[in-house]
Amino acid sequence: MFWRRSTDGLREPVALENQFAGPVPTACWIIGGGPSLARLNLAALTASPAPKFAINLAGSGLLRPQFWTSYDPTCRFHRSIYLDPSVTKFVHAPRAMDLVPETTFKVCECPALFLFDRDKQRGFTTFPGQGSAPITDWQDSLIQAIDLAYRLGFRDLYLVGSEMQIAPSRELLKIALAAGVAWQRGELLGNLVRGCERQGLSREALESLSTGPQYHFSETKSLAAAIQTDFHYYRVCQYLRLSRRAMALAGLRLFSVTPHSRLNAFFPHFTLAAACARILAQTGDPRTETTQGRYSRPEKRQPDTARGTRDFKPHFWNAAGEPDPVKTPPEQPPALRSKLQQAVEALPEIVVDLNAPEK
Repeated sequence: MFWRRSTDGLREPVALENQFAGPVPTACWIIGGGPSLARLNLAALTASPAPKFAINLAGSGLLRPQFWTSYDPTCRFHRSIYLDPSVTKFVHAPRAMDLVPETTFKVCECPALFLFDRDKQRGFTTFPGQGSAPITDWQDSLIQAIDLAYRLGFRDLYLVGSEMQIAPSRELLKIALAAGVAWQRGELLGNLVRGCERQGLSREALESLSTGPQYHFSETKSLAAAIQTDFHYYRVCQYLRLSRRAMALAGLRLFSVTPHSRLNAFFPHFTLAAACARILAQTGDPRTETTQGRYSRPEKRQPDTARGTRDFKPHFWNAAGEPDPVKTPPEQPPALRSKLQQAVEALPEIVVDLNAPEK
């Protein structure tokens, strides 16, 4: 399902599916661009022995991801992301021949960049996609990142910086409260604005107000665009809610590590410290692992539970470690088959009346 493309259009498949799966569900951080990311303990996040999968501009100026994907046009993103070989990038096929910002290079020429097709018809019962099927296209980068991470083999996804809402600014809340319009956290921004308009406040006056922090990086949208984006976030949350059974059947688990995220109403949520502790408990803590004696005393270091373990081959496999071939009856020579067929055809037909009384 992944491939690289040359500038002359040749396509080279690359096998990446399930390369990051393990004997237990492997973890991955999904990095969103919400303002809460800048308030997290980034030292703990970057030290966590689980890769960081960033979306769009998420993480800019704060951390460097190991994986990255985008849904939006190429021109919205940084040259260094595309040209950094330490960042594995996933871009949908129509972007392959775009120009990398500030260069004359094609996107498909970039190091560690892989292309994929998209599926616009996937429903909630088949999310995430399976096998080599195209990546889910619900016009959202988070959905795309979740499906990509799953195909790579990750099963426990920890979402940070993913408020999935745009909260009104303090200035807007103050004016709304003065007009008698209340707002509850998680409520649609558009509902607050329409309530203010019903109280006589003009859209022009509301547009002139600060829209508050929408991202952890320096970028803002107009009030109209913020209302539209907030509703998009709300809709995506409902998509994920409606996909929970399918994700459970697929072995995919989402954990919110974002305070006040809309996702927290539908998925387990943890503090960053608790999420890091879960990952360390499974992977081990590289900060506490000692090197002393590792070369000079190379003794086995298995836990007590390893005692008595013994490896077996699957039940019907042979000594060479391969499945036994399916045994089929030996094929009869043509002459013998012909004689048998003739003998069967020569048998007399005997009619049996099943309703006749027994003698």
